[in-house]
Amino acid sequence: MHFIFPKNYNFKPKLLGFIDYSTAIIDTVIGIIIYFFVNIFFTNLNTKIYVFISLFLPILLISILGISRESFINVFKYMTKFIKNQNVYLYKR
Repeated sequence: MHFIFPKNYNFKPKLLGFIDYSTAIIDTVIGIIIYFFVNIFFTNLNTKIYVFISLFLPILLISILGISRESFINVFKYMTKFIKNQNVYLYKR
């Protein structure tokens, strides 16, 4: 089959149809980091599972749903730029 995409269509390959590959890689790295910290600080298996889910699920939901249809990486870039340059002034006439 041969599909023709219009020139104004922005084609982004996605994992399972709803998450970008770069966002999935970042989520995996964040999940691994959280997993190691949970294993260091807790010994009970139930506690490990509860803490991991409570820390990782909000990050995963924000990355899948996005904020104002922006990708997780772009939102993270905007946040870091804002933290570095907090001298943003509101100009009113």
